[in-house]
Amino acid sequence: MARQASGNQTSGNQEFQLRGINHLALVCSDMERTVDFYSNVLGMPLIKTIELPFGMGQHFFFDIGNGDALAFFWFPQAPPAAPGVASPRSLPAAGELTTAVASMNHVAFDVPADKIDEYLVKLRAKGIEAADIMNHDDSEMGVSRRPHEGTFVRSIYFFDPDGILLEFAAWTRALRADDVRHAPARASDTRIRAARAEAEPAR
Repeated sequence: MARQASGNQTSGNQEFQLRGINHLALVCSDMERTVDFYSNVLGMPLIKTIELPFGMGQHFFFDIGNGDALAFFWFPQAPPAAPGVASPRSLPAAGELTTAVASMNHVAFDVPADKIDEYLVKLRAKGIEAADIMNHDDSEMGVSRRPHEGTFVRSIYFFDPDGILLEFAAWTRALRADDVRHAPARASDTRIRAARAEAEPAR
């Protein structure tokens, strides 16, 4: 079934009755700073806090709407952030977006299409270095300067205090059957081997 611009979707899964994301769990370096950013800056209510046993750390949950949650772990002995491995080095269109296999590249929050221009102004007023709105389409570059009838989602990208890439995403039209048109890449594809070989000297 096509994804609707409103963000509502009925799952076509015949195996499991999935109802969306229950929560996505990330790792932060300072829980107090994380609570301040997500609750006080982005306005997400803190709905559950857990003190992990044996001094392992904390696990806090934020309400992101529609019954979904964003969660954070704080581990006292967590390894440091690894931009370019576990998270992107920079905002999209400003540098490299690639991250490692099994990494969490970014978190996109669904927002109303008629609010996204307002939200960019609001984020910047809060001191957040948010990128200009990206109008995603099916052109060669995948984006356009201005929205048009081929635009399917509009995005604002920004980082949280730990360098986690966040996105405000607004669907602008219902997705159709012809929006699924590309064969999935295989690890054995020539283009993937060539890209890996090109990147090898830089490591």
